[in-house]
Amino acid sequence: MNHQLRTGLSTVPEMDDAQFVRWQSLLEERTGMCLAPQRRSFLQTSLGLRMREVGCDNYQEYYERIVNGASGAIEWSTLVDRLTVQETRFFRDPDAFAFVEQFVQQKAAEAGSDDTLEFWSVGCSSGEEAYSLAMVAERYLTPQGKRYAVTGTDISTIVLRKARAGRYQPRALDWVANEYRQLGFRDLQPGSPVQVSDTLRQRCCFSQVNILNLANCPLQSQHVIYCQNVLIYFRRWRRREILNVLAERLAPGGILVIGLGEMVDWQHPLLEQVHSSRVSAFVRKQSNSTGETTRR
Repeated sequence: MNHQLRTGLSTVPEMDDAQFVRWQSLLEERTGMCLAPQRRSFLQTSLGLRMREVGCDNYQEYYERIVNGASGAIEWSTLVDRLTVQETRFFRDPDAFAFVEQFVQQKAAEAGSDDTLEFWSVGCSSGEEAYSLAMVAERYLTPQGKRYAVTGTDISTIVLRKARAGRYQPRALDWVANEYRQLGFRDLQPGSPVQVSDTLRQRCCFSQVNILNLANCPLQSQHVIYCQNVLIYFRRWRRREILNVLAERLAPGGILVIGLGEMVDWQHPLLEQVHSSRVSAFVRKQSNSTGETTRR
């Protein structure tokens, strides 16, 4: 029997176990993301709506279109945008950003350093995280005459376009403290879309990067690598691989911030773990480091 799932927009065919496993495997092979069985309805709806748009009647036909030829690569790029976009918001984890603020304040107070402080938002989605990092840097570094740059990377071209535009709905400011609202946005009008300030947009760049290909990413010597709510979508062995690459991309003394509980038993010889119940973070050892760095 060919069951169907009815959504608000269309009726899509029901996905059986074999079809789910096949699509699940393709997504993991190409993006590293492991889609849990509980998310079958999400996959079914996303595929079904796209199949309707391109005129495919069943999952097998659409699968063959995806995996074959140049047109398949183009179609895969469109589909992966829909399957990998995750929820985000400004200053999503207050404790993690408080830790970043503390680190940036310390850097701002250091004398005699002309280095540009480099920030990397891994899996930046539509840019809120990257701009949050930029607001912290602008608040503490610029008054001290210090420079900074923020790079946001994501696999989805659609969200990267939104990130570059830096334009958001008014409700996006619900999580932004007043001091950062005035610092980070311009032309604030009640009920109107908000625009990230030109100053922050000039300090931020956004690039498409598949997290499976981090080893080929040119970013090096980062002072802050922020990788939250990303690792949970990958198998544990792949999380380790991702973190190992990120550890090598930190500058001495730099920090790596991940989500609480995303990787509780990982260690790296280049890093010292921050002992805190509120953040999951690591510090890149200095070349002459012999003991553990003291953090909050």
